[in-house]
Amino acid sequence: MLKPRNIRIARGITLQSYETCPTLRISLNRRYNTKASSSESRSPALTSLQRSYLYVPSSSDRMLQKSLTTLSDVIIYDLEDSVPPSATDKNGARDRLINFLTSRTEELPPSERIAIRLNSINTPFFRQDISQALQLPSIKTFVLPKIHSPHDLHIVSQEIYTHSQLGSGPVVRDEPINIVASIESARAVFNLGGIAGWQSEHGPLAGGKLAGLLFAAEDYCADTSVIRTPSRRELLYTRSKIAITAKAFGLQAIDMVCVNYKDLKYLEEECQDGRELGFTGKQAIHPTQVDIIQATFVPSKKEGCYRADRGRRANGDDRRTHDQAG
Repeated sequence: MLKPRNIRIARGITLQSYETCPTLRISLNRRYNTKASSSESRSPALTSLQRSYLYVPSSSDRMLQKSLTTLSDVIIYDLEDSVPPSATDKNGARDRLINFLTSRTEELPPSERIAIRLNSINTPFFRQDISQALQLPSIKTFVLPKIHSPHDLHIVSQEIYTHSQLGSGPVVRDEPINIVASIESARAVFNLGGIAGWQSEHGPLAGGKLAGLLFAAEDYCADTSVIRTPSRRELLYTRSKIAITAKAFGLQAIDMVCVNYKDLKYLEEECQDGRELGFTGKQAIHPTQVDIIQATFVPSKKEGCYRADRGRRANGDDRRTHDQAG
């Protein structure tokens, strides 16, 4: 295993933290493609961090190719906002992405790092998007825009279930499709508890499972007439509610895009702001944003070890009694 002094320690992570907390050690080792011990890699509680979520326009061959070299924790191949709304553009971007993912199988990152943002359920492109995505083994995570209520998630789940019952195509899945719900309207914030608590009536394997809540700030402001300011004060309530609700239901909490990608100082402040509110990661629209996001959204030693301890308890590895645990 790589020695601690050879690893770039992120903000808030000391050498002592690295040495004494296996969760942090595993996460950093995976980030730099180094090997962990076999006993550490077997632990289900020790999973890689999902801090940065980089959007890649599926309409650009150049951007798709560049995505193979990004170090972002998650790559979101986008069929929605970054693609013009015409049928020609939407269908062309989908075909381009499918060809890219099926022809680069040896070069692609692990499927845990790949997501696809589909067009929303109220567009004529949604069903073709999800049908094609379900046939790609490299995609295990769907980002769904404009989720306003639990019913919207039911529509998505029904499509996943219908496809699974057909038994057609090259993909036989042994784990659920992860769904990330994009919160971008007043109605979505009003229904947030119901959205976060949603479960597929078909079960997670056949109908998918909710894995995270994502805040789409610009769409939210357009829907609510909230006026954006550099202070972000106008979004404090909504961001706090999303982060806390995600925590209550064991979901990833993914903070908004920093649209001014050239101002890295402002990005750093916004990242720290989101980290303090409880978000676990942040969206990015440019590769230059990734490093700052990843350096900020790293669990402290206390948080990392607490998560590892919870994982051990969930898997029956904690032999302490309730009284001993305090």
